[in-house]
Amino acid sequence: MTGVLEERAAIEREIADRTVCAQLREAAERHPGSPAYSDEAGEGWRTLTYAEVRRRVLEVAAAFAALGLRPGETVALMTANRSEHVLADLGAVHAGGVSCSVYPTFSPEQVAFVAADVGARIAVLGGPDDLARWGPALDDLPGLRTVVMLEGAPPGDRFLTWDDLLALGRERLAGDPASVEARWRAVSAGDVLTVLYTSGTTGDPKGVPLTHRNVFFEVVATARIAEPPERGTQISYLTYAHIAERVLSLYLPLFRFSHVYFCTDRARLGAVLGRVRPVLFFGVPRVWEKMAARLRALLAEQPPERREGARQAMAAGLAYVEALQYGRTPTAEVRAAYERADAALLSAVRSLIGLDNATWLGTAAAPMPPEVQRFFAGLGLCVLDLYGMTETTGAFTANAPGRFKLGTVGQAGPGVEVRIADDGEILTRSPANARGYLNRPGATAELLDEDGWLRTGDVGALDEDGFLTIVDRKKEIIITSGGENISPANIEGLLTEHPLVGQALAYGDGRPYPVALLTLDGEAAAGWARGRGVAFTGLADLAGHPAVLEAVGGAVAAANARLARVQQVKRWRLLPWEWTAETQELTPSLKLRRRVVHARYAEVIDDLYRD
Repeated sequence: MTGVLEERAAIEREIADRTVCAQLREAAERHPGSPAYSDEAGEGWRTLTYAEVRRRVLEVAAAFAALGLRPGETVALMTANRSEHVLADLGAVHAGGVSCSVYPTFSPEQVAFVAADVGARIAVLGGPDDLARWGPALDDLPGLRTVVMLEGAPPGDRFLTWDDLLALGRERLAGDPASVEARWRAVSAGDVLTVLYTSGTTGDPKGVPLTHRNVFFEVVATARIAEPPERGTQISYLTYAHIAERVLSLYLPLFRFSHVYFCTDRARLGAVLGRVRPVLFFGVPRVWEKMAARLRALLAEQPPERREGARQAMAAGLAYVEALQYGRTPTAEVRAAYERADAALLSAVRSLIGLDNATWLGTAAAPMPPEVQRFFAGLGLCVLDLYGMTETTGAFTANAPGRFKLGTVGQAGPGVEVRIADDGEILTRSPANARGYLNRPGATAELLDEDGWLRTGDVGALDEDGFLTIVDRKKEIIITSGGENISPANIEGLLTEHPLVGQALAYGDGRPYPVALLTLDGEAAAGWARGRGVAFTGLADLAGHPAVLEAVGGAVAAANARLARVQQVKRWRLLPWEWTAETQELTPSLKLRRRVVHARYAEVIDDLYRD
């Protein structure tokens, strides 16, 4: 305990009373000509330096103040990841306000709830698609005075184009620079920096106010774990409504003076990876699953001798990464085999996918299928699991490049306390913990106890070295009619290890045994079909093909072989489509919305229990 408190005190001394405003000024003064943010522009990039970013941020702050934004009021943002989002976000803070990025997949009803709950005074939207989600709520939000449109601003006094906003800011900043300086200097470390909303696996999303001090503690702890180099390269592609993206590609770069490249379309992520070759890359498990599926499909199309060569090389890569785990050292034979495989194939594959320069690769937000993690380990890439929540300002446990165990979410971060309650729930305490939920005193009381311990709602276990393993969500544990407690995530992780299975939901609460709903992985299924001469006209047809059903049945049998008898899936159904955030089965951060799936497929589930 003494060591944890000493680490905490050291970080608190380092961050002192610093704010994001002061940190941006330092970045602009120390590295004025260094590239900060780059947007795709045709075949090239449109880049802003740190000096240019700070100038633009001050202009935006001046414009927001001119539009009537008062200290403590909120600017809501819904745009793709692009430099304008960051400028508007930081501009709101420099004006003394609070930023709130809203998930772009939220329904109009959820958008209306968030905008009213956070008291948005100004909204910055990307274009007509975003406006369509906000439109139904605009008449019911009298406090929302101005809507800034990056593209497609409709007529009306309430709407303003981005160029007009910048023009207003330049004029006000030139005429009265002292007022903007007074605004950002008045911001303190204890002020709310941003409000993020949980992605809502159940009920209305809950707002989580995070202070500058929360964020700075998390950023410094993250930097100590990941050890990113100064002025390295990153890609920002997950929404800034996601805490991991916000910490890793908005706040951390201000400390490490990184160059952030924006990818506005996740479908282009592979191409952007190849162009940028980042040193740091984070992906939720679904991103890694998709990447692995594409590579598996490519390997499946190779001649038999190449497939066998790849299998042997990846076996050497996996053995090497496994031997690097905490407390272990690779033997000379394992190292030599890896070096041969790396020279012959693995380094070329890493280069092919744009991860040849990566020194840190991370994942969080949902369980990472072990087979996917092992697949990348076979390429010599260690994808490190982290664990955290919006309410903890991101990760509070993490695997580190030199200190990791596959299958765990790592050890407690610097200055962070973690313990397991009597009922198995994971509890944590640190200065990164939020003070509670916005406008939700009851929920806040459930989140935090009187001693400052935050209840995560997850069940876990700590091993002798302090590495944490997640068992399941406390409220999602299946209790069968026979009284057996079963982790659905454990079953689902084994089912999705098969490349054909894209998503899985295990069900069995109050029932005699577990059943499963499965979907195909669109990219892997297409490659699988081509490799076997099966015509591919779409998932709907393929889901009913006898060869596919046989392969998926084999995947279920393989999973069952690794499960206790009471955990085994007795019946299953393969659905003819994928689940997405747009169709509401997944949250915007790509976690499974169990209640939505339970309700939407209630008849299918009931049918699985019929004799």
